[in-house]
Amino acid sequence: MKILTVQHATIYRYSEPVQFGQHRMMFRPRDSHDLRVLRSELTLSPPATVRWLHDVFGNSVALADFAEAAPELKIVSTLTLERYALSRPVFPVEAEAATYPFVYSTNDRTDLGRLLEQHYPDPKGVVAAWAQQFVIEKGVDTLALLAMINAAIKRDFTYAARDAEGVQSPLETLERGAGSCRDFALLLIEAVRCLGFGARFVSGYLYDPVLDGPGEESMQGAGASHAWAEIYLPGAGWVEYDPTNGLVAGENLIRIAVTRDPSQAIPVEGTFIGDPASFLAMDVQVTVTSGSKPPPV
Repeated sequence: MKILTVQHATIYRYSEPVQFGQHRMMFRPRDSHDLRVLRSELTLSPPATVRWLHDVFGNSVALADFAEAAPELKIVSTLTLERYALSRPVFPVEAEAATYPFVYSTNDRTDLGRLLEQHYPDPKGVVAAWAQQFVIEKGVDTLALLAMINAAIKRDFTYAARDAEGVQSPLETLERGAGSCRDFALLLIEAVRCLGFGARFVSGYLYDPVLDGPGEESMQGAGASHAWAEIYLPGAGWVEYDPTNGLVAGENLIRIAVTRDPSQAIPVEGTFIGDPASFLAMDVQVTVTSGSKPPPV
């Protein structure tokens, strides 16, 4: 078990005071057997009225309504968490799903629904063909197959952090051979959906073990919000795959939101009323540290 503190600060700056529309924020995880929230604090300047809800996926969402105009909007989320590592063997997959291909039960197929379907155009079957190359024979071990695809993205693609909103389509990522963590997560999700797996998008944070001391391997995607995938396996449930770092169920992954599509997992979104030219900049700072004391903002 690790105690981790996550601080996510977002600052919007304007050349003159503007009025802020409602802002939607996804910062707080749901307590689970592997992740426990010890402390959660959300600070807004200017102040706002905040209400909380669970979205259709069960994620915790904060909605903020602002009364004051201001030339700057500052949103700071601070979390202190207990993260529990899984003991190996991690995945006691049911016998009928231990080798690929397999068929989900009727109930699982019904409940997985659109998580089984491709969401992005692939008219020539390029993504499907890329995924199919890893199925080297019938009866391949399911966990080995998924680990192979996950590791191939880490090995064969170049990581390139992007500040721009949105994601590349899986076709774009294959063509460019490069992408951000959310691009890699989406490629993995769409690839395994082509093979018949249920998969979903995960947004959250990544703790870099280098902070624990010398000899640890640095992670790609630390120091910002992070994204990875979960794949549903009968008997094991939702298993985390981080193609950016080649991780499977890594204890350094801090899950905040799970969604069908990346567009549903944006940490902060909102509007302002004023001259569009008044917008100057947005600054995002994310730190994930070991222990319960957050760094100064």
